[in-house]
Amino acid sequence: MSHSDVAAQFLLAPEITFLNHGSFGACPRPVFEEYQKWQLELERQPVEFLGRRFDSLLRAAREPLARYVNCDSDDLVYVPNATTGLNIVARSLKLNTGDEIVTTDHEYGALDRTWEFLCEKNGAVYKRVPIPLPVTTQTDFIERVWSAVTPRTRVLFLSHITSPTALIFPLQELCRRARERGILSIIDGAHAVGQIPLDLRALDADVYSSNNHKWLCAPKGSAFLYVKRALQNQIEPLVVSWGWHPEKPAASRFVQEQEWQGTRDIAAYLATPRAIQFLQENDWDAARAECHALARYAQEKICAQFNLAPLAPPAWFAQMATLPLPPCDALCLKSRLYDEFRIEVPIVEWNGRPFVRVSLQAYNTRADVDALREALAKILT
Repeated sequence: MSHSDVAAQFLLAPEITFLNHGSFGACPRPVFEEYQKWQLELERQPVEFLGRRFDSLLRAAREPLARYVNCDSDDLVYVPNATTGLNIVARSLKLNTGDEIVTTDHEYGALDRTWEFLCEKNGAVYKRVPIPLPVTTQTDFIERVWSAVTPRTRVLFLSHITSPTALIFPLQELCRRARERGILSIIDGAHAVGQIPLDLRALDADVYSSNNHKWLCAPKGSAFLYVKRALQNQIEPLVVSWGWHPEKPAASRFVQEQEWQGTRDIAAYLATPRAIQFLQENDWDAARAECHALARYAQEKICAQFNLAPLAPPAWFAQMATLPLPPCDALCLKSRLYDEFRIEVPIVEWNGRPFVRVSLQAYNTRADVDALREALAKILT
């Protein structure tokens, strides 16, 4: 299928230059139609759907997702978003005064708040290791993070791909070291699944949560939480319902407690296998490579335009790149880009500096990047 054919499958408004796939994703028509099909089926016979078929439908939907990320289907559950998945785990931990959660200063703000909330409640310490920009080498990153680990460290919490700076962090060695020291490795993979190859067995993190509705192009409200089998008995449900201590326990208590939580629409979960199929049908490895090339083009042109150094070499990012901007009013810039130029793109303030985060998906072209570059030039120069 050609680029234009793939682009035509997405439902985005044609008058908008959409360079913000990373915030909430975009769902292609065949996947959205599958989502609506499941919603209609639920409404036609709600009691049969939720009362008799719920378990089997979700089991069938977990299996292709588990194959895609290489884990056992009883080691992951569907959740509405990665923030929920990571809250489930974080709020299950029995933290004590002085316990440490080691992280970086590139993490997603909602999860920073999650850990700060828990540390304030329990007297634990949230240690944010500064990772200066531009980044240098993977070895330097690993040693920088690990230098903050002490005998009081309970958790190593890291993004796989950072939200504000769009960097792919090298995690496998840090997960290995954490495992040897008895430290939990908890990974925020919100931007990873669908954007980069994800092999949970190879990564060997203790906990991993990712959004399917972003780069996997599933409907909004589909994400997953993976927890290693040996740790699942420590994970409590955020919502205690019929899945807790059921009269007829399933093979996996973890799955039953997390899934069986009262009446809810699971159509986004059930449509996720169709999203995986859509990517496979449309040679998504090639699409990702083209998007990475576009991200490199955006980095080259926008950094040169303002004579600013890039945050990282291309090996550190995939389909999403955060690019430096000269000093500006970030909120005003974002509004003007949308109101005057119909460009949807986030302007990020990180450590007191403004950046534009460009997300490229299969529907984007070089003309989209050029439109952003020209708009930035008109506003900022």
